[in-house]
Amino acid sequence: MKVAALALAFLSTTSAFAPRAFTTSSSSTRLASTASPPERIAPDAGYVPEWEDRQGLSPEEFMESDMSKPDLSGMWECPLTRWDSEGIDVVQAQKEAAKMPTCPLEMRASDADNAMGADYFVQNKDKIRAELLKYGAIWFRGFDLMKGVKGHRTMYESLGLDPCLDPLHSSGLRKFSSERDALYEEVNKPSLRGHYIGLHSESTAKRTAAYAAFVCFQKATEGGGRFLVADGAAILAELDTKVLQKLYDRKIRISVSNLDIPPALPGILKEGIKNAVDAAVAPKFDMDLEMIYEADGKPGRLQAVETAEAPINRHPVTGVPVWFNNAHNHARKLRDRRPCGVPEVGMTEVFYADVMEPLSLEDCQEIKRASEKHITALSMEPGDVLLVDNYRALHGRDVFQGDRYHAVSWFTWDDNTEWRGDERRMVEKNGLNKAINSMMDWLPKDFESDQS
Repeated sequence: MKVAALALAFLSTTSAFAPRAFTTSSSSTRLASTASPPERIAPDAGYVPEWEDRQGLSPEEFMESDMSKPDLSGMWECPLTRWDSEGIDVVQAQKEAAKMPTCPLEMRASDADNAMGADYFVQNKDKIRAELLKYGAIWFRGFDLMKGVKGHRTMYESLGLDPCLDPLHSSGLRKFSSERDALYEEVNKPSLRGHYIGLHSESTAKRTAAYAAFVCFQKATEGGGRFLVADGAAILAELDTKVLQKLYDRKIRISVSNLDIPPALPGILKEGIKNAVDAAVAPKFDMDLEMIYEADGKPGRLQAVETAEAPINRHPVTGVPVWFNNAHNHARKLRDRRPCGVPEVGMTEVFYADVMEPLSLEDCQEIKRASEKHITALSMEPGDVLLVDNYRALHGRDVFQGDRYHAVSWFTWDDNTEWRGDERRMVEKNGLNKAINSMMDWLPKDFESDQS
């Protein structure tokens, strides 16, 4: 989702470059799936638990920070992605993945648990960390402690989790909810409440948070806004083996932004635009991007495309193979068929890496089927937290109405200093983060993308 803001950054700093040619199918053929706007249907979920209508705190109360605790704004940089994707036997990988237990595990607070407050997490730290590794996600349900910023921080500190920056901190789509508590606001922006966020890991080809803790302070006031979670192991086991083998063999690349330039501009001017974007904007984001013209077949379109990556990765700790990519969220053919509130500049696409052609509609539909079968659409209410192993579970968010306030903290490797690295927060990213946030706030509250 942060790619929308990344795209706005490209748009705000451009001026020019030379078309890159591909020996691929024609524009008319490659854009056929989006030439006529398809029907938009909200995706399904495999499990939809009921709401319980638990009460929360007022905004003034839930936003209160514990000023006696140290300021965490100088947190760790998001760690580099741990790739172990070579030499995977797809058939065997699916068999291994199928053995994993159902995600997420639900831990519901009893009166006695709530009476313990922070001690519940202190005393159960080892058990909770072990269960997180086993299940991939834990839904803490009905806990009073985490109804506010102070309690949320107390919870994750009690579990020994070490906060880090968002992988794309400078993208600006997420601003801090409480910077001193290493807490980001989730995607609550009014302009994006009509946008369905598909399944993804908080990851780029370059950086990936190890864990995350998503917290609900206020559920959507007028309905919707369910938080989505799905098991990457379950999706891997579910996918059609032939489709999975094809995607693994060919790898994928993801475009994260579009800049539409008049096709008739001279080549030297187009080259200048490309170079300006590449030199002035792309380095500010921790992504390995290549600027490519017309990858999706639209004349004059400049796209920022990530490097090739395998759609399957072995978990860094357990070695279990998982579906580890953001295709369900980023594939254009899926976005065009569900509620979408992203401007065209931020529309993404997923390509077969070997030929730079967009994934076929058939492959996208198989990804959709396998992914959505394993979605749990959580009814998160004030105080609920979803603790996620970011290498195992994927997450997303349904559309909502009214106002909603969820937040998230990201965590690095607290037990492996080599994997964590020694980079601290790069303060120079802040200006771009704030600027792009302001740009996103300019969009009308119920902005809808014109996909046609």
